[in-house]
Amino acid sequence: MKRILVPALLGILSLTAAPSASAQADFRSCLSSLRGQAAAKGISGQAFDIATSGVEPDLTILDLMKNQPEFKTPIWDYLAALVDDERVQDGKAAMRQWGQALASAEARFGVDRYAIAGVWGVESNFGKDIGGRPLVQSLSTLVCYAPRRNDYFKGELMATLKIVQDGDINPAALRGSWAGAFGHTQFMPSTFQRLAVDGDGDGRRDIMASVPDAVHSTANFLKKAGWVNGLPWGYEVRLPQNFNASLAGRKNKRPVSSWAAMGVTRMDGKPVQGNYQAGIIIPAGVNGPAFLVTKNFDAVYSYNAAESYGLAIALLGDRLKGLPGIRTAWPTDDPPLSRAQRRELQQLLTARGYDVGEPDGKIGAKTREAIKDVERRIGLEPRGRPGGKVLEALRG
Repeated sequence: MKRILVPALLGILSLTAAPSASAQADFRSCLSSLRGQAAAKGISGQAFDIATSGVEPDLTILDLMKNQPEFKTPIWDYLAALVDDERVQDGKAAMRQWGQALASAEARFGVDRYAIAGVWGVESNFGKDIGGRPLVQSLSTLVCYAPRRNDYFKGELMATLKIVQDGDINPAALRGSWAGAFGHTQFMPSTFQRLAVDGDGDGRRDIMASVPDAVHSTANFLKKAGWVNGLPWGYEVRLPQNFNASLAGRKNKRPVSSWAAMGVTRMDGKPVQGNYQAGIIIPAGVNGPAFLVTKNFDAVYSYNAAESYGLAIALLGDRLKGLPGIRTAWPTDDPPLSRAQRRELQQLLTARGYDVGEPDGKIGAKTREAIKDVERRIGLEPRGRPGGKVLEALRG
């Protein structure tokens, strides 16, 4: 067992929220009950006490739990922000810088380097947005206060304490998302324990500080999730006019030849071909873009269990290869905005006197409230959605 890094560990403690006295007491009681459970998992009392000393609940996490973007945001808005020209250019630069690490991960695990880069780009914007919430604080808050999945988060907390105890990662660096995902490709702690690998040969698995470790670990994840070397994830297709929507679904796979017999074609009108099973997904219904998807899409999907997320990774990987983006229009008359357009929208709101904070392209509560006011003024339902109509109104 590696020595616990006590001074560094003390640096992860923070006070993000200001809970009431009763909430603090409940939290301490909850942590106390977890100490024995941690011991049963092989975590020493010393490691547990140091990791949890001074930690207070961050109750803002409970609001974030209720508003996961994969499930609340329209698919066209979600993809527009994640697969824009800016991210493609950043991704190409990252792939040039870390080409050797990506190539060795591809060779070692048989996973397409562009798929690995797609995960990296969607999860952390190629290491720019890793997340800053201390994992022990976030996960202990979720164990003690979350309205659901408490046992799941308890397992992740125990895995985090084990990472600290084993010394793979500097404890002060163990920061990530509100749900406990961390590193360049945002592994959950239990996923780290199962699938993280050493990619740079230093004997440690550090997906926070080592890009080779992160991309090799991601390739290992996708391989274990069923990635088949040489098989495409899928591609956009055209559906026949009489397509039966009940046949769609990621799990409703059939031979590609069967889809071809129904009149499904590639975007250039050529028949779909291939000696493998595939499904059809229609994330916005039959009037929006449609995609033929294989087992490799399922492997990507398993990273976060959301089709919007899987498409973001797959489409970003395609764009990094130089392939075109989605060609079929989304079924909306209010087009989605890229991050650059969202920053412009925030700048225009600021110029109109709205307080939206720093124009960073991230749509928070202040920006949404300002957008609602603009929507009311131009006769739209006040939803706080950053769309093309609001941007055009502000430009005018």
